[in-house]
Amino acid sequence: MDAVRVALLREVLAGTEWLGATRGFAAVLRGSVVSHGGGLLLVGTAEYEPWHLAAHLVDEAAWSGTPELAPTLVRHHARPSDPPHLAVGLGRIGAARRGETLLVASPAADAPLLDRVADARRAGVTVLALGPPEPDLTSLAHESLPVPDGSELDLDTVQHLVSAATGENPHPGHPRHTLRTRLAALAESLTAPPPPPW
Repeated sequence: MDAVRVALLREVLAGTEWLGATRGFAAVLRGSVVSHGGGLLLVGTAEYEPWHLAAHLVDEAAWSGTPELAPTLVRHHARPSDPPHLAVGLGRIGAARRGETLLVASPAADAPLLDRVADARRAGVTVLALGPPEPDLTSLAHESLPVPDGSELDLDTVQHLVSAATGENPHPGHPRHTLRTRLAALAESLTAPPPPPW
């Protein structure tokens, strides 16, 4: 989803809780990785790997000039023969230490994944959760953004809003003139209603 579509989606969602919730979660994510100098791990489940979220965070990291936002995608079935950016297995969660952030983005979390997340939290890793409100995962997370089944937005759409918001300048008084901010400003001006005729 490009900047224009995100801007249109935000316009449609104006007045709902989703804009504030996704921006708030994105601010926590950004603050966690930037304050510690990076180390963002992203994991889903064996059935649901958050490829799109990983790709969008890489783009936002480049566009916003914040390389710390580029995640390491942790995969359940990674093989040594995979390309390096796809060959990171679940053992990486066990090796995570204080100062790193683990983002769990999935429609469900199984017991083995929850055990690894619990171990990472005990090691001092900041844990964030994005997905359906599961009590076990929510209790492990320092911050979570629940996306209940049957809500107005699905998990993929919420991920687009979160990833776009992570790349936004957290200090609006000091804008960065990046391609991302210029596209967003253009989209907002193109989608704004015309001024009254008087």
